[in-house]
Amino acid sequence: MSSVRTGKTKPKGAVYLYENKHKEKNYIHSHFHYTHQLLYVLDGKGECELGKHKHALASDNLLIIRPLTHHSIVAQSKMTMLVLEFDEKQLPVEYRHTLIADVFARSEVLRLNLFKGSEVRQLLRRMLYEQLQYRDSEKIGLSLLLGELLLLLKRTKKGFTYQNTNEWRAAALKEYIENNYYQLSRAEELAAKMGVSSRYMQQIFKDAYETTPMRYLTEVRLNRVKKLLLETDLDMVSICFEVGFESLPTFYRVFKKQVGVSPLVYKHTQLSQYHHRNVSK
Repeated sequence: MSSVRTGKTKPKGAVYLYENKHKEKNYIHSHFHYTHQLLYVLDGKGECELGKHKHALASDNLLIIRPLTHHSIVAQSKMTMLVLEFDEKQLPVEYRHTLIADVFARSEVLRLNLFKGSEVRQLLRRMLYEQLQYRDSEKIGLSLLLGELLLLLKRTKKGFTYQNTNEWRAAALKEYIENNYYQLSRAEELAAKMGVSSRYMQQIFKDAYETTPMRYLTEVRLNRVKKLLLETDLDMVSICFEVGFESLPTFYRVFKKQVGVSPLVYKHTQLSQYHHRNVSK
């Protein structure tokens, strides 16, 4: 059984995801919907018209289409899209006020960068799986994943100014590490998200920041560890877990190698110095 349904079999429900295929030179005349739609271009090239504005389409582009927006699509090659359609009236009120209103402020096309595109694809895969496995029995799963996707898009739209150059790639990777340090483990994982080889990724990052991505990941984690040591009473095992180290021995070994002392000694020394400075004032 296919994990992607076509729009022809669309059932009733708050959220629905389906495949939309376009042959080369296929033209979808101007029309509108009463629902919100997100159209993700899996493959191919084309052009769309949203209201009175024309936009080029390519892989990893995401169309955000508000209800009642007249739109048309022409395929310049064979083009496959995923259509995510939902009825906001059947979703939690918090979605409408804090997510949908911002993401659908206007109809537009987002040209997702490597990392955002990877995150969107992963969420869409999870939605397809949820839709196929549970059908109508657990619709809340799709609603939760939609909320996660909308939150990602809301945050993405705030800083949408990147260019696809090596300098940008390095900056995007740096930002991705800073926001995902707790769930990263291997250089190959980062390279896969960028769609480049590990060697190439290491080179462009080192050219920009004079360090490797994995060393920077360690730096980000340890800065977070230091903050938690000084500002909380969390156990070492909790701190180790929160920042993404897989085991306590690894955590202790990396910390001592980079900082020069154990986490506990660091905490006591820093707090003692802080207390001494305050007493001396």
